[in-house]
Amino acid sequence: MLTASDGGIALPEDGFVHVRFYGTFPRKIAHYARDRGILSVPHAVRSATSLPAQVLGLRDRGLVREGFHADLVVFHLDELEDRATFFDPHQFPAGIPWVMVGGTF
Repeated sequence: MLTASDGGIALPEDGFVHVRFYGTFPRKIAHYARDRGILSVPHAVRSATSLPAQVLGLRDRGLVREGFHADLVVFHLDELEDRATFFDPHQFPAGIPWVMVGGTF
């Protein structure tokens, strides 16, 4: 099963958004994989990276390989935590110091 979210890009001045805009992927990895052990951390990461790319036919994304787009998230597993709440949704998760999209931080 792959992980996806219909959350988009939002700024705090945009007003209310659903917590999934900020917390979907950190919650799956930290809460369900690391904390509860319902699935392995590698499986949780794969379900959010290479598996969706494969299903959607994105042949140059989802894996760290030469010639692929450099879409990378560096996270500290022991610090990873989704912080968004329904009352305060514009909260970045903890434990993610760097994000790179298409080779740009």
